[in-house]
Amino acid sequence: MANRKSALDHLNGGRVPHIVQMIPPGAPGYREADGGAMVVSSPMEVDDFVRRIACGEVATLNDLRRAIAQRHRVAVACPVSTAIFLNMCARAAEERRDMGVPPDALTPWWRVLKKGGLLNPKYPGGMARQAELLAADGVRASPLRKQLAVFDYAQRTPKSLADEPEDGAADQLR
Repeated sequence: MANRKSALDHLNGGRVPHIVQMIPPGAPGYREADGGAMVVSSPMEVDDFVRRIACGEVATLNDLRRAIAQRHRVAVACPVSTAIFLNMCARAAEERRDMGVPPDALTPWWRVLKKGGLLNPKYPGGMARQAELLAADGVRASPLRKQLAVFDYAQRTPKSLADEPEDGAADQLR
């Protein structure tokens, strides 16, 4: 039986972002791209963007996708792969934590929220762990129906996660 790859193996797996010029109808991101191109990011690129979120700040997955799309000068970043890569980043950070890496050197995955400021039950340790780590950053999560949410997330969003678009990126801006 083959050994399972760790989250760190997946994170450092060598994937590179690529641009999809023609998104098939019905595919994730098709409507949102409105005829534009889509970038399928990489785990390392997502990790890089998450590391830009400072203590006390939070961003939504859509904020992250917007910044990645801006970097590549395309209409959208793939919603499915970005969410998967974000989860890889979170699991890799927790593997590093278990290896004794200091907390301030970890990728702060807990600072990325779902749409509407909701906490993500699929992260390591679930919403309770995310709320605990956010509280250590001075960010309060409160109950919203059966979930937890950061109600002031819009005020805590970084001014810009984006950086300069990469050379050779698609010329299409939305």
